[in-house]
Amino acid sequence: MVIKVEVFSTSTCPHCPAAIDAAQQAKDKLGDAIEVESIKIDDSMENRQRAIDYQIMAVPTIVIDGEVAFVGAPYPEELLEKLESLL
Repeated sequence: MVIKVEVFSTSTCPHCPAAIDAAQQAKDKLGDAIEVESIKIDDSMENRQRAIDYQIMAVPTIVIDGEVAFVGAPYPEELLEKLESLL
């Protein structure tokens, strides 16, 4: 079972790169056990609609397997611990 990690961000958010980096670090450690997708909600109406569907009100937000898991950028260790608990 592959865990899906979606990182919602915007182009102007100063905290979003840290969330994207944390997800990438988790991907580097867990490899094919997770799939990471970075979604910039200001890039398209489709991306904006995805954020609305999850009721995201702030960025960065990390969604894991369809559930909002973190609002704000987690420490890489926090995200890794959460993902490992789901494996």
